[in-house]
Amino acid sequence: MISEREILVLIPAFNEEGRVGEVIRGVRKFLGQSAILVIDDGSSDRTAHVSREEGAIVVSHPFNLGVGTALQTGYKYAVQEGFKYVIQLDADGQHPPEFLPAFTSKLKETEADLIVGSRFLTGSEERMSAIRRTGNKLFARILSFLINEKLTDPTSGYRALKSTVLQFCVQDQYAFDYPDADFLLTIHRSGFRIEEIPFRVDPRLGGTSQHSGLAPLFYSIKMMISLFVIMLRKKSADSN
Repeated sequence: MISEREILVLIPAFNEEGRVGEVIRGVRKFLGQSAILVIDDGSSDRTAHVSREEGAIVVSHPFNLGVGTALQTGYKYAVQEGFKYVIQLDADGQHPPEFLPAFTSKLKETEADLIVGSRFLTGSEERMSAIRRTGNKLFARILSFLINEKLTDPTSGYRALKSTVLQFCVQDQYAFDYPDADFLLTIHRSGFRIEEIPFRVDPRLGGTSQHSGLAPLFYSIKMMISLFVIMLRKKSADSN
């Protein structure tokens, strides 16, 4: 049996003052006994202030370091404070807190170390832009081939982690700007198990997506290079 007090709900946030409060209130509704940690990643607005007003623990970066670093800050806090589980969700309102109990149930019943929420198991990926949807499907196929296991949504940020994988994530080998397909490949090759559960993605409550304009193109190129480098490292390790 998992106690809610063993769970840290992690919310990385950058300039989300208009949305993070509602997300925190949603978490309280569905996991009222869990601690909530907001990583304010160098916001220039009142994200940190609103989060504290809603009763969340807030750790602020002095300037924007990116979602990967923000998440690792949260993982380090979880390990330091002795939490056994972390469930992470975005601060923009696209990850409905009503799915948090589904993550806790899955944590209890599975032997997997990492649980990824998949938009593609519910059909709500249609809310994504065409270029993002196509890129996600491409990386899902590449990743599934590389690990010989089907994963459908490698870019989903709605995830749950057990202490086993948290210990890995606080070490130096965790160095991901966007911990997506390359992170999942690294996790798998490090001996950890990954499973998916379905969730519905909601429209953004406001603000601007970081994946607008040419960002998806640059992201795709960078991710392909990262996957290639990881495969080279594995091949080198196998040959020694």
